[in-house]
Amino acid sequence: MKLKISWPTGIIIAITAFVIFILSFVYKVTFMPEYDHHLVSEEYYKDELNYQQEINKENKGVALKENIKIKKGSLGLTIIFPVEFEPSKIKGTISFIRLSNDKIDFNIPIKLTSNEILIKDEKLVEGRWDVKIEWNVDNVDYLYKEKLIY
Repeated sequence: MKLKISWPTGIIIAITAFVIFILSFVYKVTFMPEYDHHLVSEEYYKDELNYQQEINKENKGVALKENIKIKKGSLGLTIIFPVEFEPSKIKGTISFIRLSNDKIDFNIPIKLTSNEILIKDEKLVEGRWDVKIEWNVDNVDYLYKEKLIY
């Protein structure tokens, strides 16, 4: 005996299958941890209020004779601070932010004996990183940001 499906029955089956597919997709994206979705920053609105201060700090760095430089070498990334400042007076934090995986983000305090600091290859995973260097010399705050592919 052949099973014969009429047009209205076929349309209802197709719509029902589509709705089930969409609902299963929504369920996966909402509740499964491998589809984790989040903002870049947990304190998004607070960060937005401080944005003008960040722009001012970045402009101070640009106004220097030479700003921070980041170079890739055989051992890792070398961050070169301006030679016009005494290295021991430079304080601050270097943040490496990975937008695709916040679990591998890390911060390094700035403690210099020369005007360079080396970030070794072992700490960095290949891919895109946002580097944010907040530093201070003689009570003047500076900021350097760079997006790089490692």
